[in-house]
This record gives sequence, structure tokens and C-alpha cells, in this order.
Amino acid sequence: MNKSIEIDEKIFQDAVKFYSTILNLPPLASKIYSYLIFDFEKLGIPFDEFVEVFSASKSSVSTSISLLLNSQLIVDVNKMDERKRYFFANDDYKKIRFEKIVQKMKDELKLIDDLENFRKVNDKEYDQKMEVYKSLLNKSISNIQESLNKL
Repeated sequence: MNKSIEIDEKIFQDAVKFYSTILNLPPLASKIYSYLIFDFEKLGIPFDEFVEVFSASKSSVSTSISLLLNSQLIVDVNKMDERKRYFFANDDYKKIRFEKIVQKMKDELKLIDDLENFRKVNDKEYDQKMEVYKSLLNKSISNIQESLNKL
């Protein structure tokens, strides 16, 4: 079996490095995800192709695919009249990723407020810095949500 898609080796390696860092993916999962982003025609990549292209065991590929599916980075489809599953990069993941970022910022704001309410020490300089930080978080949340609405 040959590769069903064309990839640029340099861009692929850059993508593997980027996604392993930014998404905290293990090496094989990062390779699979990076490979899938080259499927521009959205034909889907079958499991066996990953095993062959990456010279990896079925168990390793299966584990990596499960991780990617659980983190919603990829989706799978069973085509009519075929037993094979085909995998695709999840087009909605960018939106999901930023929704998670917004939620983390909201959680941090709540934690900051809880700490401020509990704190019994008055420190104007600290309070001013925290207000600037909270303002930055609120503006970031607003900007991201505005962009998400356009997606």
C-alpha cells in the first residue's frame, strides 16, 4: 500500500513537532494527526495505511488513534459497503480547542476571585496588578468568543 496522499516532508516534520508540543501528543499520535492534515480532499485514511506508512505496530497505531479520537482531534467514518474505518482531522477541533481555552480562562478568573475574597491582606500594588491581569483575561475571553462566533 502506498501513501494515498501527498505530503511535504519538511512541513510534515514541522507539524509533528508543533502538534506534539502544543497539543501534548506522544510522537506517533502527533505523526498520525499531522499526516491527516494533508488529506485536503477529505478522502479519509484507513488504519492499515498508518501501520504501513509509520512502520508501527497495530497496537501502537490503535492506541494513538484512540487518544486522538478521545481528544476530538480526529473523527472516523465507516463507508458504505466497507468494513474499513477511515480517519479524518476534525474540522471542528479549532473551535473546540479555543472553547477549552476560554473555559480555562474563566476557571482562572473564578479562582482569582475566590482567592481575593478569602485573602485578608491589603496590598494595593498586588491588587492593581491582579486587576490588570483579570482585565487581560476578560478581554481575551471576549476576543476569542467573538472570533468563535464567526467560525
